Amino acid sequence: MRTSMIAILSPRNVRGLVATAGLLAWPLAHAQGGGDNPYGVAALWQGSDAVARSVLLILAAFSAGSWYVIVTKALEQWRIGGHAKAAATTFWDAGTVQAGVGKLHEASPFRDIAESGLDATRRHGGLHAKVDFNDWVDLTLHRATERVQRRLSVGLSFLATVGSTSPFVGLFGTVWGIYHALTAIGLAGQASIDKVAGPVGEALIMTALGLAVAVPAVLGYNFLLRRNSSVLDEVRDFSSELHAVLLGSGPAANSNSNASAGTGALAGAAA
Repeated sequence: MRTSMIAILSPRNVRGLVATAGLLAWPLAHAQGGGDNPYGVAALWQGSDAVARSVLLILAAFSAGSWYVIVTKALEQWRIGGHAKAAATTFWDAGTVQAGVGKLHEASPFRDIAESGLDATRRHGGLHAKVDFNDWVDLTLHRATERVQRRLSVGLSFLATVGSTSPFVGLFGTVWGIYHALTAIGLAGQASIDKVAGPVGEALIMTALGLAVAVPAVLGYNFLLRRNSSVLDEVRDFSSELHAVLLGSGPAANSNSNASAGTGALAGAAA
């Protein structure tokens, strides 16, 4: 979760979220402001204090951040799906793993996995040679697959946080607004329905806004989580097949070939 929040709250993303929150808060503050209507969101904004306005801005920032994560992660998953189709049609038709890597896009996670596997076969020496070649390649490919999984998971914890806290943020704004509305009514000394309904109803808008922010975040979280599972299945399938190919062309295969050749030579000499 810490990694996700750091990625979302990077300086570049923070500037974008603040700008988007401002754009969202502008129509919110001026809604129903074209006439002389004393009620509504515009009246809530104009008559609220710093705490209530902070709640509105926090909800606007949560909404902007949620939609940013949903859209960017959905596009990332779509791109990885395209890379998976390209790997299935081009990589396995190549004569060697090195040739297959050259056919993959530079931004493809499948290329990163294939390059990690090739690098593992080259670095199986020194202390690494004490590790079985099968285990060494499997460990390297597992690390590469985990990198893809971590990249896909960035931002999901932010959606979970927004979905779970936004209703309570809105509820806090409602309680705060009702408190000030009732205080103002008490100071005015008038408790008629027209004096009570407007301010209290405006305060209740906070709860509705909190739910409006939380629902897309929760739905987006579940959607992206399901899509991540299907994308990672394709990544793991590619990694498993590559593992088998590298074992067939690695030191173990060469040792078996040399052993077979030596056995044949001994048999010929004995004959």
